[in-house]
Amino acid sequence: MASKMDSREAQRIPVDILYDLISRFIINIPEDERKNMVRICFQIEIAHWFYLDFYCTEENTHLKPCSMKEFTTMILKHIPDMQHHLKNVDSILAEWREYKRAVPTYGAIVLDKDLTHVLLVQSYLAKSSWGFPKGKVNEEEPPARCAVREVFEETGFDISSLLDDKEFIEITWNEQVTRLYLIAGVDRSTVFRPRTRMEIKAVEWFPIVDLPTDRKKKITDATTPKTRKGPTNPNNFFLVLPFVKRIRQWVNQKQTKRQRHKSVTDADMLGRQHRKSTCEYVENVPKLISQQQQQFAASLQSEVQEYQQLRQQRAGSTGPSFPPNSAPPRAQGQSRRDKNTIKRQLFTGTNTRTQHNGGRGVNSRAQNGSIPKNNHDGLFAAQAWMNFKFDKASIYAAIQTPLKSSALPVVAVR
Repeated sequence: MASKMDSREAQRIPVDILYDLISRFIINIPEDERKNMVRICFQIEIAHWFYLDFYCTEENTHLKPCSMKEFTTMILKHIPDMQHHLKNVDSILAEWREYKRAVPTYGAIVLDKDLTHVLLVQSYLAKSSWGFPKGKVNEEEPPARCAVREVFEETGFDISSLLDDKEFIEITWNEQVTRLYLIAGVDRSTVFRPRTRMEIKAVEWFPIVDLPTDRKKKITDATTPKTRKGPTNPNNFFLVLPFVKRIRQWVNQKQTKRQRHKSVTDADMLGRQHRKSTCEYVENVPKLISQQQQQFAASLQSEVQEYQQLRQQRAGSTGPSFPPNSAPPRAQGQSRRDKNTIKRQLFTGTNTRTQHNGGRGVNSRAQNGSIPKNNHDGLFAAQAWMNFKFDKASIYAAIQTPLKSSALPVVAVR
């Protein structure tokens, strides 16, 4: 009865396929770990997944899926030093499932700074398969710490400073809980050196866009090992398949946030520059006003000094003069309220002073019937005209010559 069942099982999976699976996942297990059947069952499970995903396809209609128990029995039968475990297959699988449910797996999905490449490792136990760095949690070990430890052991890189315990992808795959933390921002030039011996064979970066999302997708990355099935083989990434779609979704969200943050940062930078320039202008307004006031005061003072120097020069050459804001002196005996007195004299000097004649104040100009020729010392002292500014030297030079020739008095305009 048992022989008939074994015959049916052997016919279900061809021998060449069984040997291929054994060489990929089981034959390279270290001797000290071969005694642990729970450890062997984990490798048999990986081989079983590989068989279901990449051998039991629509093209291979003669290959049929099988259970974990049937697959384990066929694998142990074709490994000579493990054939003695065939009688205990049920108890071995029961112990393995209990351990599997109790001990989850933690690791990390390590991404570069541009979020375009992901880091994968290749184990000595798996002939050409690539996967994420991960491992079983120790007793009472926190999940995040387990992920840090496993990644450091398999790659030599410490992710503790980049790990966010809220950013992870967790799946339950064939009754096993696997949580991988998302680690972004690792430089692709980083040199990775695994810390364990005979466990990790290679550590490589792979473009996320080239990773297959199903077993029919072909990839063309140069680092993909070539197998007998062709130059591009998604079978080498079957451990990555369940995570690829969710990784791409997470990357798209992060890249959108980065672009939005960059736009906000640029706008904020422009706003800061505008506010800075405005504040600098507002701060400089008092300084500008003060400078303008100082320039105006200096200009006014210069004009006043120029005017005073000109007056002094003319007073020295033509005779005495009076302050610009004072009226000419009244004649002796003249009263302020004398209606017959000329109320305001616009010219000063001896030739223009008021004289009394029979109770009437008359001008010497009216008495003599002529205008003195040498009356050059008179100053125009009307207060209202002091606010006007002329180029006094030019005006005086322009009108002096024709007035002298016509025997008219020269009036100094101020």
